[in-house]
Amino acid sequence: MKIFVLTGAGISAESGLGTFRDKDGVWTRYDLSEVATPEGFARDPAKVRAFYNARRANLAEASPNAAHVALARLEAALAARGGDLWLCTQNVDDLHEKAGSRRVVHMHGELAVTRCAHCQALRPDPGPLTAEAVCEACGRDGGARPHVVWFGEMPLHMDAIEDALAEADLFVSIGTSGSVYPAAGFVTEARAMGVATCEINLEPSANAYVFGEKHYGPASEVVPAWVERVLNGL
Repeated sequence: MKIFVLTGAGISAESGLGTFRDKDGVWTRYDLSEVATPEGFARDPAKVRAFYNARRANLAEASPNAAHVALARLEAALAARGGDLWLCTQNVDDLHEKAGSRRVVHMHGELAVTRCAHCQALRPDPGPLTAEAVCEACGRDGGARPHVVWFGEMPLHMDAIEDALAEADLFVSIGTSGSVYPAAGFVTEARAMGVATCEINLEPSANAYVFGEKHYGPASEVVPAWVERVLNGL
């Protein structure tokens, strides 16, 4: 069995990481054009770095919850039975990895990775972003930015994502708003190819009507219960 799982901010909310588009989400408190666009970084890189440094500090204190742990368990169990879990996340946190997931595709980048705006070189770096940091690849300073996909930039790994969707037996969306594209369109693509679909969320998403199977409630409760049912059915 091949399962494609897409996760969004809702799976990490119970770990203390804020969602973005809910009524109390990040984008209700910040102007995204100032802190999450290439133009905002060009205008005021110090402001952008301060915003992401605060998010890095928040992430450093966060731990995986039961939903993250359950998906890591499902990955291992499917692999042991000759199956496959393809885990694609819109989240820039590393809680899936901390929970034990071995293969995670971050379509919106990774918060704890620094990218050089000059040469695009990447390096693991959970510490504060600074203007003085010198890129080890090109030797220039002033280019340190988070390896996060900003508004106006292309999501990552799209070719691999499309291939995995085409090979899946089941598409599952967990903790997503259903309003951020291209990820919100994955369920429509899956259904068009005859792939079964399932939504797991705190409440119905913007595109909940497209899903064949639906489960609602806190991710830390609903995801482990769903994983248990999947494993019992293998």
